[in-house]
Amino acid sequence: MVLLVDEKSTSTQWNSNLTFLVSMIGAAVGLGNIWRYPYILYSNGGGTFLFVYIISIFLVGIPLLFLEYSIGFRFKNSVPKILKTVKPHLEIVGWFIVLVTFIILTYYVCIVGWDLIYFVLSFFKGWGADTNQFFSQTLLQSTDDISGLTHIVLVCLIPTLIVWFIIWLISHRDLNKGIGRINMIMIPVLFIMMGSIVIYSLTLKGSLLGLTTLFIPNWEKVFNPNIWVAAITQILFSLNIGAGVSITFTGYRPKNPKLINDVLIVTCANCGFELFTAIGIFSILGFMSTTTGININNLASEGIGLAFIVFPDVLNTIGDIAYLIGPIFFLCIFFAGITSTIGMLEPLLSSIKEKIGLSRKKTSTYLCLIGLLISIIYTTGSGGYILAIVDKSVNQIGILFAVILEAIIFSWGFGVDKFLQALNNKSYIIIGKWWVVLIKYVLPLLLSCLWINGVINTFKQSLMEVVITIIVVSILIVVPAILTSIPYKSKEHVLD
Repeated sequence: MVLLVDEKSTSTQWNSNLTFLVSMIGAAVGLGNIWRYPYILYSNGGGTFLFVYIISIFLVGIPLLFLEYSIGFRFKNSVPKILKTVKPHLEIVGWFIVLVTFIILTYYVCIVGWDLIYFVLSFFKGWGADTNQFFSQTLLQSTDDISGLTHIVLVCLIPTLIVWFIIWLISHRDLNKGIGRINMIMIPVLFIMMGSIVIYSLTLKGSLLGLTTLFIPNWEKVFNPNIWVAAITQILFSLNIGAGVSITFTGYRPKNPKLINDVLIVTCANCGFELFTAIGIFSILGFMSTTTGININNLASEGIGLAFIVFPDVLNTIGDIAYLIGPIFFLCIFFAGITSTIGMLEPLLSSIKEKIGLSRKKTSTYLCLIGLLISIIYTTGSGGYILAIVDKSVNQIGILFAVILEAIIFSWGFGVDKFLQALNNKSYIIIGKWWVVLIKYVLPLLLSCLWINGVINTFKQSLMEVVITIIVVSILIVVPAILTSIPYKSKEHVLD
């Protein structure tokens, strides 16, 4: 078969397999591992969810990563050009995928910016006694509608500017000197810091209560479809499946990788970090419940609330050790946020660079400026309100749809069985036709059901939320169409 590909220069190849693996782990280990996963695990039956989650990793997560690693390594191109290679009219799908990831990046940066504020505040507990009031009103100055769009919250804008500058500082450099080097520093330090928090948390009075709450299964929920939806959604979110990150990063691989081994290493590292973090978080919540007399069920809070409301409350409770634990915790979130954001930028950066023929430095500069302008929306008084709606839209509609299209296109339009040889090459584990059946039939059907359910739920919201969702969806259609219409300026090579 004839494939259109671009030869990768040495400046766009990982200098070692270790750099690739650490960068993939860095892209996967993000904010969701620290504040999203513990709450989802707890609120969906604890040990029951863990059982469902492990099954879902093997049923959904690992098979889809096998596909994405295979695509990236075989084609060694940006996501849009890969889809164009399969069939020219599919290029628009590639732009859709990388644009969804970029939209997520624009608000993800703001959350990292909030964390930067809390890192500074943690040295003197600057959030005060009422952490909920401080976060929603004093810091975000948030409103529950779009009336606050005209009011920019300066204290949120400044850290957002700083985070975008850091992303640019890393991403405009050569692949290994930028992304590779920062991940080789940040990921080991992140794991060490989180390890110290977990070890400390296990020594606290009441930690056993937290662990019991977290892990004791409620087997009545094991057949609850909502738990399976939560597990599969978390896996897609956590492993960056459908985001174009794995395809792009694997495309920078040199020859003869052990793809299956690499997938298993990245998956184990990411999911292990999630579980490890949950142990620490809920040990601390158990301590707080024991100390304050508040039922632990009333302490656990979802997502952002866990990091910026509940945990500062914990720090207000544990005494002077909070001045050490607090900065370490928020620095962990910051490191995880930075390694994820530079991973999120790369798919669109690689795609624009190939499409227009700009240098990496110029492409990174332009995209960071565009991203910053979009992020300003989330630094207004309505920022938190809009962020929640956009996050739900792109995750329930965009990412899931991208994964479904990816599975269908490479199963039926290209031939997923063509990846088997590369996957099994030098691997300790050999996969066969069962994987082809999963990718070709089972997962597209399963994920389509989840997507339809997500679309229905999305449009059950208020009128303003539906309007914002329609705007986001319109952007995800119009912008890819415009980018597809632009001719490629980079050279293509025909290989047999």
